[in-house]
Amino acid sequence: MADFLDNPASLWPTVPPTPPEAPPRRWVWSAMPPSERQDRLRELRTWVQWLRHTAELHNDIPPCWYRHRWAREMLTALYLGWLRTYESEKTPGRELAEAEWINTLHAFRPHMRLPACVGGHQEPPPPPPPDPGADEEWELYLATSADTTDPATHPAEAEMRRIAAELDPPL
Repeated sequence: MADFLDNPASLWPTVPPTPPEAPPRRWVWSAMPPSERQDRLRELRTWVQWLRHTAELHNDIPPCWYRHRWAREMLTALYLGWLRTYESEKTPGRELAEAEWINTLHAFRPHMRLPACVGGHQEPPPPPPPDPGADEEWELYLATSADTTDPATHPAEAEMRRIAAELDPPL
C-alpha cells in the first residue's frame, strides 16, 4: 500500500478515455447519485492522502476534511485543476500551468485549516433556522430598491456612444 504515496494513480480505477470533443466533466456533489458520490469521494480521498504526504500538508488539511463541505469543495477544485494541469494535453500559452497550480494550492492552504479540528473532528455549527420573513423581505427589496429599479446607465456612456458611432458611421 506504500506505493500510492509515490504513484497515487495506481489506486485510481481504470476509466475509459473520454473522447476529445466531450466537454470536461464537472463534479457537483449534490447532483451526483449516491453511488457515484461515494466512488468519487474515494477517488478524491486517495489523491488527498497523496497530496497531504507529498506537499507536507498534514498540518493544513485535517484528517477529517471530508466531513467539512467547504474543505471538500476546495479539495475537489484543487484535484480537478491538478488533473487538468498534469494529466491533460498541454495547452499553448500555459507553459507555467504547473507553477500556477502550485500557487493556487498555496492560496487555498489557509482556508483549509480547521482550527476546531486540531484535537480531533468537531462538527461545524448547524446553520441558523430559515427566517420566515426573508423571502418577503427579498421580494420587497427587488421591487423597491434603487439598486434594482433605477434606469440602466453606463459609467462611460459618452465613450460608449463614440465607439458605437465609429462602428456605425452615418452615410
